[in-house]
Amino acid sequence: MTTKTQQIRIETYNYALPDERIAQYPLSPRDESRLLLYRAGQISESSFKRVADYLPQGSLLVFNNTRVIRARMLFRKESGARIEIFCLEPWEPADYTLAFGQTEHCRWTCLVGNLKKWKEGALHKTIHINGVQVRLKAERIPSAGTEQRIDFAWDNPSFTFAHLLEAAGRLPIPPYLHRETEAADLETYQTIYSSVKGSVASPTAGLHFTPAVLQALEAKGFGREELTLHVGAGTFRPVREATLEKHEMHTEYIAVRRSTIERIQKTAAGPVIAVGTTSVRTLESLYYVGVILSNRPEASPGELVVSQWMPYHEANNRLSTAEALQHVLDYLDRHGLEQLITATQILIAPGYVFRIVEGMITNFHQPRSTLLLLVSAFVQGDWERIYRYALEHDFRFLSYGDSSLLLPSTYVGCTIE
Repeated sequence: MTTKTQQIRIETYNYALPDERIAQYPLSPRDESRLLLYRAGQISESSFKRVADYLPQGSLLVFNNTRVIRARMLFRKESGARIEIFCLEPWEPADYTLAFGQTEHCRWTCLVGNLKKWKEGALHKTIHINGVQVRLKAERIPSAGTEQRIDFAWDNPSFTFAHLLEAAGRLPIPPYLHRETEAADLETYQTIYSSVKGSVASPTAGLHFTPAVLQALEAKGFGREELTLHVGAGTFRPVREATLEKHEMHTEYIAVRRSTIERIQKTAAGPVIAVGTTSVRTLESLYYVGVILSNRPEASPGELVVSQWMPYHEANNRLSTAEALQHVLDYLDRHGLEQLITATQILIAPGYVFRIVEGMITNFHQPRSTLLLLVSAFVQGDWERIYRYALEHDFRFLSYGDSSLLLPSTYVGCTIE
């Protein structure tokens, strides 16, 4: 059955974004960026360094602690042709930690630049790590579609695949910046709290946080939790189909600690504030993992993946958020696990019913993107007014741009100006 959300025409989520409004570099210090405030339909602005002044009393902020890896590697064929391999996610072993820890061989799903020049044979690259030479070999495994499976092997077991990427890889800054990665990006394109390697794009809402902002949040008594969603390359890809129904959402790895799920379940004094759309997608996916487990308590790990249309087919589900999260906690207890590790393909668009997230910190997103659809769903269709204000008041857009705090409802304890 086709839902109204699937029938959405993406052309209605388009807007004119002049190139000069796309921030090429972040401000320094990070928290000097501007902050658009959207509170119960009212729009105003401030500075991000004051974000703690505008959060509701008792807020629990949830951050994505993923860290961007140096996922792009350049090879040259004997003919001189330049081939770029962009590592998207591990295939064998499929676990990120295991893949990064391999010492001789691993396989990844990748995008390959200039693929037409690489018909057959292996590519080779010499890498120097602390004065030691390592020879890396890359071979294609036959596969269909735009993504390729690449077999990596190297001749020195003293080094892990993580060592090779760190030494020879390049940080993949967004393509819409139309520039090469610079030395400064190695720091500015990571959040200050990033710790779990695996993303190929930064959870950019977190780029505005500084130690001073985190200290201000703590001083005001706000709660803080972390989770992990490894951001895939598809996150920022515009929807190219006429209707949303034909758009295939990418799948991303998520991990949430048991203690975090417990805290979210017990949060009653104030709202859950997601830092970034990746945190939103992870938190909302928790509810639907609970729905799956309510129907199939003995579901296998592979059966816990949230599909992109599941929320719309389960829109009338009466399972409360607390009940859904309890199903997840019970699953972890049965299997002796301290964290939920699964994947999500969830697509949040107008028509979606939010189950956990009540406030959001996020940047300004590309036209025709699933991220813009998520924002529209959260503010109940009021995105055009927000973006018109941002454009008319010279806000900076996209990854290195300014930020917004979206609070669709009225809460106690916010500064009102």
